Amino acid sequence: GQAPRDRSQPPHTAVTALLSGCLSSCQNYRDQMANLTCSATSAPLSSARANAPSPVVPTRVACRSLCSRLRVKCSAEDNNASSAAGNRRLYSMTVEGTETKKRVYGVQKADYLPTDSESLANSIGYHAEHSSAVLPNVGVTALQAYKATAASVRERVLERWNETNAHFAQNNVKQVAYISMEFLQGRALLNAVNNLGLRNEYTEALQVLGYELETVAQEEQDAALGNGGLGRLASCFLDSLATLDYPGWGYGLRYKYGLFRQKITDGTQYEEAENWLDVGNPWEVERLDTSYTVKMYGRMVEDEDGEEEWVDAQEVVAVAFDTPIPGYKTNNCINLRLWDARPAAPTAFDLAAFNAGDYGRAYSNKQAVEDICAVLYPGDGTPQGKELRLKQQYLLCSATLQDLVARFKERTARAGEQLDWEKLPEKVVVQLNDTHPTLGIPELMRILVDEEGLDWDRAWAICTKVVAYTNHTVMPEALEKWPYEILARLLPRHMSIIHRIDEEFVEYVTALAKEAEDELDTLTKEIEEEPEAAAPSPAVAEAPTLPKDTRAELEELLKETEEELETIPKETPEELKQRINAMRIIESNEHGHPVRVHMANMCVIAGFAVNGVAAIHSEIVKDEVFNEFYQLWPEKFQNKTNGVTPRRWLSFCNQPLSALLTETLGSDKWITETSELSKLAGYANDPAFQEKWRAAKRANKEKLVKYIKDRTDIDIPVNAMFDIQVKRIHEYKRQLLNILGVVLRYKRMKEMTKAERLAAYVPRVVMFGGKAYATYVQAKRIVKFINKVGEVINNDPEIGDLLKVVFVPDYNVSVAENLIPASELSQHISTAGTEASGTSNMKFSMNGCVIIGTLDGANVEIREEVGEDNFFLFGKEAHEITPLREQRAAGLFEPSEEFVEVCEWVKEGTFGVEFAELIGSLEGNEGFGRADWYCVGADFPSYMEAQERVDAAYRDTELWTKMSIMNTAGSGKFSSDRTIEQYANEIWDLQKCPVPQHHQS
Repeated sequence: GQAPRDRSQPPHTAVTALLSGCLSSCQNYRDQMANLTCSATSAPLSSARANAPSPVVPTRVACRSLCSRLRVKCSAEDNNASSAAGNRRLYSMTVEGTETKKRVYGVQKADYLPTDSESLANSIGYHAEHSSAVLPNVGVTALQAYKATAASVRERVLERWNETNAHFAQNNVKQVAYISMEFLQGRALLNAVNNLGLRNEYTEALQVLGYELETVAQEEQDAALGNGGLGRLASCFLDSLATLDYPGWGYGLRYKYGLFRQKITDGTQYEEAENWLDVGNPWEVERLDTSYTVKMYGRMVEDEDGEEEWVDAQEVVAVAFDTPIPGYKTNNCINLRLWDARPAAPTAFDLAAFNAGDYGRAYSNKQAVEDICAVLYPGDGTPQGKELRLKQQYLLCSATLQDLVARFKERTARAGEQLDWEKLPEKVVVQLNDTHPTLGIPELMRILVDEEGLDWDRAWAICTKVVAYTNHTVMPEALEKWPYEILARLLPRHMSIIHRIDEEFVEYVTALAKEAEDELDTLTKEIEEEPEAAAPSPAVAEAPTLPKDTRAELEELLKETEEELETIPKETPEELKQRINAMRIIESNEHGHPVRVHMANMCVIAGFAVNGVAAIHSEIVKDEVFNEFYQLWPEKFQNKTNGVTPRRWLSFCNQPLSALLTETLGSDKWITETSELSKLAGYANDPAFQEKWRAAKRANKEKLVKYIKDRTDIDIPVNAMFDIQVKRIHEYKRQLLNILGVVLRYKRMKEMTKAERLAAYVPRVVMFGGKAYATYVQAKRIVKFINKVGEVINNDPEIGDLLKVVFVPDYNVSVAENLIPASELSQHISTAGTEASGTSNMKFSMNGCVIIGTLDGANVEIREEVGEDNFFLFGKEAHEITPLREQRAAGLFEPSEEFVEVCEWVKEGTFGVEFAELIGSLEGNEGFGRADWYCVGADFPSYMEAQERVDAAYRDTELWTKMSIMNTAGSGKFSSDRTIEQYANEIWDLQKCPVPQHHQS
């Protein structure tokens, strides 16, 4: 009898909105609905459903409530209760009139929770009421629907997770601990649903409740635990470990605010805290029972026995937060353990200071501790920033190593065995993902020596069998070198351990050099004392049975040996000192005072294996970055070309193409056996298949058009080429080369008539995405330059849809999942010899995107796999870069006319007056921030010529489609499954440990 506020709508509209959200399985509701009329209009309510707005809260709660008001039994509950019968944790409810709600719980026996769509709908409804605390008769928001769905999925993941951990423990298998400062996971809901094989079931369950799975999934915040390829790779590796049934855990930090949320205002990047935890994280499990004390600061003193002791240290508590990582089509579900920093209980809160009114001091210690895990990569331009970064790294390493040791001891005790530390390498292998976790090496030594009482030599022998190191960079600034003073103050015990490692390494190399010198002297002396060294020995001369050819070979061998000895340079003491200094962990100044600690050198010295992440990168590691070490220990060095998970990065994010692949290849086997993709090459010239391929790409492009409009308010034409470069903003990745190419393209267009423009260029949308580090001034200039160029071009009516420039803000995994499937050309154009591998190039190629790039990182192998004709190559090669820089320094470099032209046009203020310093970095012959260190000018002519080839190929639709198909066909090698198999077999020595299949209720 109470009319709604909006009198333009029928008064029964709001009621109908709720009714339309009831479960379709409630037959009693449908029967009653057919007989109801609105008292205001006398119209049947059922006839109004078509005109009713979308339900705000289509939930089981609304269904029960309305059925209760109508005095009918809610048959939807009966249906779900009967379908979920069994000894599982059931939630069932009978509502009739105002009868009290009844909850019935059972105990899990042997079967997994039911996964049919009705049971899932019941589960979501239960969590909407009990986990999200939705009030009766009140609508469920999309966020609450997400949380309820996540809780339902989480239950089904956790039972696999618990069983996997129990299975690993029962079999006492060797496990890998993958330690990384970054794990760029992306959204978890769709990934978990797909890996469990329940996408269709959850889609149906949510549709019954009035929601679409994809819509609900959009409510999830990307976990802000990483920034770029390092973290994305780590996450791909966890997915592959779980999918391939290998035992392993990831270890990282639980950052409260991530790196930052990128905002673009007037073209300028601004950073805001990424409050991803503000709405909660339904996937994590806080382990208050799993925490470790981490000590920092203090001083070293000698005890009564003359042994060093660490005293007066400050204590921090590292608390574990676990996130389950389900594998694809397997019961195995491994763990990502993230550490959070908490103050030790007595120091958490100063009550006396608080009562005295000094509230800042009362919380000061708590705040200082919580700062450790506040953000990823805090600014290190100050001593305080450097110290905070080291605290982060040490917290990660100390908590992780303590956890690994505790779990080793626990499993040994459970097996009823006596503790044998020599067996630690048989049960645990630690993979350091770049140099950030290097402090795990002295920390493991500290635990073994100080806590467990092992002598130094025994502990070192164990340590060097446990730790392996992955190098991810050839950039000098990324090979971490920490100030000695800061590290010594923060971790005095570890500094003494590092000193001993360094000193013993120097002794080892010096002894080897002396031994080699003695052997050389002995051999030389033997030859010199032989009067006829080049002639055969008497024994040889007098041996009548030796064939003539054998005599000749022996004579030649003796002669070659003598000649070779003459060419071996004898290392002078000064040369030996220089070689040792290049490998030392502790770097000293000219006065002999320690100034820096080289983390990468410590990794190579302690690690039993050192690997690069692409074929060309691994060669650079051996030939340049660690050449002295390679000469010493060639057996340590390996290559493990990176890979990406084909689940998230093709099957799940690219549904149109995924469906076509499964249809064409006859099954979805390709999702785990990506070598199957090579069969696509047989369809590359098939007109019917090409048409389907283009339709799949078109569907993704149409989706991206809407996405770009929503995020940037820029309209982009779907018929244009989608040209995308998304990665961390850095000078060596050369977004500047890309945008200068766009500027020249625009300038040429402006010089033409409309007819000439249409004949010369294909329509193109150039998209950028990526974050510039907050204190990296030049990178932020590049971001602004891209945005200002876009403003001018996008608002030029003469150009229209022929050229658009879009900067997609706040690039992350979810943004990538929208961009990559729609991409047609992707730019991977780093200066040759600077990119270790790259993984986005693999994702683009896997999704049928053609690459324009240099022979750098994994580009080299991608080009080999997809075929040279299906890759647009340009630019200098790695061996040409150093001579090119030397030529520049000598003032001999002559830039092309086009390059000078485009730089001058920018300096004239075409896109604003603030880019003089940016362009200035490309000018001059030497000096910081000058002289075009990354060779943009040198590669510009080759780059523009390659872009002309791109336009010509894109005009030929059949040719371009073939190139696109061949990229997917050749991408099978770049699955992270292949990479993990290589790590497991060639470094970690892991055995698969699949969890047995169980009955599904």
